[in-house]
Order: sequence, then structure tokens, then C-alpha cells
Amino acid sequence: MADFLQTGLGTTLLILLQGLGIIAFVMISLLFLVYGDRKIWAAVQMRRGPNVVGAFGLLQSVADALKYVVKEIVVPAGADKAVFFLAPMLSFVLAVLAWAVIPFTHTWVLSDINVAVLFVFAVSSLEVYGVIMGGWASNSKYPFLGSLRSAAQMISYEVSLGLIIIGIIISTGSMNFGDIVHAQSGRFGLFNWYWLPHLPMVVLFFVSALAETNRPPFDLPEAESELVAGFMVEYSSTPYLLFMAGEYIAIFLMCALITLLFFGGWLSPIPGVPDGALWMVGKMAFFFFMFAMVKAIVPRYRYDQLMRVGWKVFLPLSLGWVVIVSFLAKYAVLGGLWARWAMIGG
Repeated sequence: MADFLQTGLGTTLLILLQGLGIIAFVMISLLFLVYGDRKIWAAVQMRRGPNVVGAFGLLQSVADALKYVVKEIVVPAGADKAVFFLAPMLSFVLAVLAWAVIPFTHTWVLSDINVAVLFVFAVSSLEVYGVIMGGWASNSKYPFLGSLRSAAQMISYEVSLGLIIIGIIISTGSMNFGDIVHAQSGRFGLFNWYWLPHLPMVVLFFVSALAETNRPPFDLPEAESELVAGFMVEYSSTPYLLFMAGEYIAIFLMCALITLLFFGGWLSPIPGVPDGALWMVGKMAFFFFMFAMVKAIVPRYRYDQLMRVGWKVFLPLSLGWVVIVSFLAKYAVLGGLWARWAMIGG
């Protein structure tokens, strides 16, 4: 068996199986994310939420997915059919593709590349094209206006996300997620993680992730009150399902990035307790809970407020933090708290 895996065919099959494993994890997680999202909203509003289909309503997400699959696909008259169907597929595929470089332990990763951070940032930046294509191909002013809002919003907050990540890269000296997690290991457990030295940026990254994924209170591209559901208003059945699946997968990806960049990835928060993939998944689930709570309790921003926060608050703060971290790392302040290169052998 070992000899077979060394051949070209064996390597191809192994990569294929690993890829299918990642897709299976993401899609199964998607069902529980939607269920958890609805349960959390229901608890905040003192309702029961999904509770009929399956035990405790666990199969409600499966039933909803089947409903969308068997419904008729309605294409607006005058729509560009090729682009109309390509847009949701592009959003879904790009959302899944970014998971290829997300590690769950130091060995559980599909592609352990040295520029993993750059790969994720590049792929996530391309997701805006699916939204723009969907709004433009619908041949209607409402989805087109929603897609333009989404483009401006995502570009605005991607700048802040990129600058915050640069601060992490400066501290680590590497763009590999494994190196970033390894640089956060130490005998003080969770107090060795980057959330402490990069504390101001944790909040900015979380809020920017909300805006990047169009989550409330920044869901202006889908604002029902003035846009009639925004860029996907003309979509139905499976194409609509692909848009929503891509959105939730992107949200879960942001939870994974927060975990890897600031909260130690698969590292245990308690010294002496073994590390492992369960810590990684548990932290991701916690941050998704935070995403759901924000949606349940925070009112929607106006669009001018959203753009003002992005360009006049987050951009100067994140850019200033890059400069500050550069000096702190250069002069090894507090024993090299912002300079962890030695820990990864740099």
C-alpha cells in the first residue's frame, strides 16, 4: 500500500480522497451551522426554533435543502443565462476552495503551503465577483444595486482585514498557518496566543469579518427594507441554495481564520492538556456562536455609517497598528512578545 501511494496514481487518489474529506466536513458543518443559527436566534427571541423535523429538529436543514433542490428554477426574462447560473456556482466553489489550506492540526491539512494566508486572502477576495455577476445578470435594478453595494462594502473591509493580517505576519515571520499556530505555543497556554499582544485588532478583525461576509449588522447587500433582498432577489431553487451555502461557508472560514490567527488554532488553552483538532473545531463553533449572537441582537447600520466606519476608523487604526507592531517586533519589546520568529526556527 505504501508503495502504491508513492506512484502518480496513488498520490492522485490520496489527494482526491483528502479533498472529498474536506468537502464532506464543510457540507456537514453547513447543516449544523444553519440549525445552530436558527436555534440561537430563537433563544434570543424566546422561541423554540426548529423542533419538528427529526430529533430536536436536527433534520430541518436537510429538509430545507431538499425543498430548494426540487423547486423549479425561474430565470428572469432578459437575463444573461450563462452568467446567471455561473454566479452562484462561482460563489460556492470559491468559498469551498479556501479550505484547502486550513489546518486542523500540524498534519491535518490538505495543502500545507508557505503562502497559505495569501492564498486564502486571494480566494476570498474573488468571491465578490459571484455577487456582482449575479446582480448584473439578473437584468434588474434592485439586484444590480445590491451587488454594487456588496462590491464597495467587501473591498472596504478587505483592506482592514489585510492590514490586520500583516501585523500577524510581522510577528510570526511566516505566512504559513502552521507556523502562525506554532508561534503561539508556550507554557502559559491561552496567554501565549496572539489575542493578547494583538488585542486591539481582534475586535477589528471580528467586525471586519462580519462586513466581509455580509452578516448583520452589515448585511446591506441583502437589505430587505430598501433592496427587496438585494443581489439574489431573482434567484430561486438550487442557485439560491448555492449562494446561501457559499455565504455560510465563508462565515465558517472567517471563524477558522480568527481561531488560527489569534486563538492558537488546535492548541489547548490549558497547559498540560493535549492539543488536537477538537480544540480547533470547538473554537470555530464558539466564534460562529458570536456571529449568530451579533445577528440576533445588533440593529442594522445605515450604508453611509458602514462605509464611514470602514474607511475613516478601521483603515487608519489597522494601518497604524502595522507600524506599531513593526517597531515592537524590531526592538523585541517585552522579551519579543511581538517577535516570535525564534519559535518557528526563523
